[in-house]
Amino acid sequence: MKIDDIYAEWEKDSQINRSELGDEALNIPKLHHKYFKIFTHERLLLRKQEVELKQLKLEKLEFYTLGPTEESHEKGWRLPPQGKILKSEVNNYIEADKDMVNLSLKLGIQHEKIDLLESIIKSLTARGFNIKAAIEWERFKVGI
Repeated sequence: MKIDDIYAEWEKDSQINRSELGDEALNIPKLHHKYFKIFTHERLLLRKQEVELKQLKLEKLEFYTLGPTEESHEKGWRLPPQGKILKSEVNNYIEADKDMVNLSLKLGIQHEKIDLLESIIKSLTARGFNIKAAIEWERFKVGI
């Protein structure tokens, strides 16, 4: 799920119908379930991407220190024009490698989705208190 899709869903679900506060209160568990299900799925994707990044880092380390193999050649990996890289510079090449950068960016986006979903779930936790306060306000306005 894309982060924009999560925002679009939350934009709809975050609205509270002031004339149906009781129904809104009863809807909280359904919303919690919905977003916790998305959260769990996205968190599992995060774990998978973290493992992929570790594996790619190891493959790149072997590539830059041991040289190209048939497999790395098939992946389109190329050593810099000067060929062999000094051990002290390997980490710099790995950090700047476009495959590593792309996967790191995907990982960053995944972290943002997780943060957003955690925030939504916290908001849902507080929603019951907000609805109760709105009910009490309505009672106060009518003098009950």
